[in-house]
Amino acid sequence: MKHVVILMDGSADNKIGQLGNRSALQAAKKPTIDYLASHGQVGMVNTIPGGMAPGSDVANLSVMGYDPKKFHTGRSPLEAASMGLKLKNSDIAFRCNLVTLSGGKDYSQRKMIDHSSGEITSKEAEKLIKSISDSLGTKRIKFYPGVGYRHIIIWKNGSDKFNLTPPHDILGKNILEYLPSGKESNVLLDFMERSIEILKCHPVNKDRKKRGLREADSIWIWGQGKKPQLESFYDKYKVSGSVVSAVDLIKGIGIYAGLNPVKVKGATGNINTNFTGKAKAAIKELENVDFVYLHVEAPDECSHQGDAHCKVKSIEIIDKEIIKAVFDYLKKSGNDFKIMVLPDHPTPISIRTHTSDPVPFLIYDSQKENSTSNVFDEFYPKKNEIIFEKGYKLLDYFLKKDG
Repeated sequence: MKHVVILMDGSADNKIGQLGNRSALQAAKKPTIDYLASHGQVGMVNTIPGGMAPGSDVANLSVMGYDPKKFHTGRSPLEAASMGLKLKNSDIAFRCNLVTLSGGKDYSQRKMIDHSSGEITSKEAEKLIKSISDSLGTKRIKFYPGVGYRHIIIWKNGSDKFNLTPPHDILGKNILEYLPSGKESNVLLDFMERSIEILKCHPVNKDRKKRGLREADSIWIWGQGKKPQLESFYDKYKVSGSVVSAVDLIKGIGIYAGLNPVKVKGATGNINTNFTGKAKAAIKELENVDFVYLHVEAPDECSHQGDAHCKVKSIEIIDKEIIKAVFDYLKKSGNDFKIMVLPDHPTPISIRTHTSDPVPFLIYDSQKENSTSNVFDEFYPKKNEIIFEKGYKLLDYFLKKDG
């Protein structure tokens, strides 16, 4: 039996006026998803435990079958693992975004314009982070370039007792009340303030300005955490598996769980990603393993940008270029198989950040296909089929660990 989870990050939403009072999932043309839902099961799952922030780290731990209350130690250590950075138990990792802030002499009075600096490329970002590292790095605090706007800081023997805010949670807001606080937070704030002078005259930013693109004019530090200890996925479920994603966070969860992380050329984490390449990578992995976790970030990034039509388009591309390709392959493979499709959390266009609301899921089982009236969106499953209050139990059900 082959098992595939296709995670459409942030694809759940509320009804959107410019889409005819429909959500992006309702507005999108998604014939393959519609077929799987109408010939399988649908339900709702709560991926964010009460009291925890609705981040992709918490949500994807849940979907992968791990109780975030037990296993979550922070976002950045997971991303660091994907980048090949080995943490000691006393190390603290931080996410370091390249962001765009509004102008002004007083750093604290600026606004968060863009958490991704206009989806800056990895090649451009690497040069900026090198300059930041050369100027701000110390023997204890190191900067490491990642993918796009997403980078890592590791503080040896550092503190994790900070109050730090994800930049995508404060888009359009004044940053004053969201600046780092807690013990030694002055170190992080100093880095952020000093980054302005380093970045404003950098050739990369001068070139982006000429091309009419947003400049990466500051770093933003958040998502601190220590090295986690995840139970082996194979020991837990007795299936071998792989993770296909452009996002270091997701690959990092896979690495700590003992899953094989797959690198896809041209995978970016936004709507310009290599969708076809991801599908081909998943199909190749399915020749050798029984479980693939295929994560697509694009709907979430469209939501953070407040672009409803981009979100619809991303869902349509996922349906056509990924889900259809994987489904067609599995049908021809001769293997029994199951496919699960779901978001990790909602990212409503109206607020451009994550919420803790439950999300819909669908499960298609090739051995139990039957015609139903099931619909895959945020509203239909609320009154039909299955509800999982504990998100990490959903994968148990999908893999039939609990029967």
